[in-house]
Amino acid sequence: MNIHFHTLVLDGVFSETRPGHLTFHPAPLPSDEDVAHVLATVRARVGRLLAHRPLEPADDTAPADPLADASPVLAGLANASVQGRVALGPRAGARVRRLGDGPALGHVTSRGPRQAQLDGFDLHANVWVPPNDRARLEQLARYLLRPPLAQDRVQLRADGRVLVTLKTVWRDGTSHLLFEPIEFLEKLAAIIPRPAINLVVYHGVLAPHARSRAHVVRYGRPAPDLHAPEREASPRAAGTPGAWTWAALMHRVLDLDVLACPRCGGRLRVLATVQAPRAVQAILASLARSGAPAPPGPAPPAPAAIT
Repeated sequence: MNIHFHTLVLDGVFSETRPGHLTFHPAPLPSDEDVAHVLATVRARVGRLLAHRPLEPADDTAPADPLADASPVLAGLANASVQGRVALGPRAGARVRRLGDGPALGHVTSRGPRQAQLDGFDLHANVWVPPNDRARLEQLARYLLRPPLAQDRVQLRADGRVLVTLKTVWRDGTSHLLFEPIEFLEKLAAIIPRPAINLVVYHGVLAPHARSRAHVVRYGRPAPDLHAPEREASPRAAGTPGAWTWAALMHRVLDLDVLACPRCGGRLRVLATVQAPRAVQAILASLARSGAPAPPGPAPPAPAAIT
């Protein structure tokens, strides 16, 4: 497990010249020295935080993980995953198997512009989206919210072991990780978010309760045309201008048009949402008696890959 954060920030600041009117002031691009200074500051503050708690690696007096009382198995899996070790099975305590071309030569402190490395900490700040490029901004946001494991980089080998291909080769030459099935399952369990943990956090003027957030999120956008004809299938939910309908989200995220009729190709219309278990069972039983085909269930996973 490589602990890291993705951060999407404004490349400038807003000032309020008068109530309800904001002006954006762009900031200059950071230099390599600026990135190195930020990384050194983060490294020092994290070190002080670990020493204060105390949670330093060499400190045996650190308090127990709160998760250990509620779920000691999950706490042990997470602890082993952070250390790159195996928690279950006959190889418990051993290092995860690595495959590659051998260690790389030299000590790399930077791999490109606006990127720095220090004592295991890595900071990359060289991705920028130009103004009003909504498509590129959405692409970057999707990248930040991507799942921790891509299915096309996971392969189930003939011997039953799981081979994970790394996105980039590590500095020591490691290009693949090889797991026994139980080892791979424990790594998946370790990345399940703990209860009451938010994976996406907003700060500053983009925070949910920020006073100027409503002005910032529509800053520079043209005013909507109130006389324009309404589209046939609006993606917005009725009564909630900022929300997407369930069908629109399915189409946008999974590219699955659930409102397309599989028989005639026409458009379906949502009449009601049935959530009561007894009502759902009665509807399915009625479809079975009438001979109508049952709704298709999820497709079984491919035998050569594990999600």
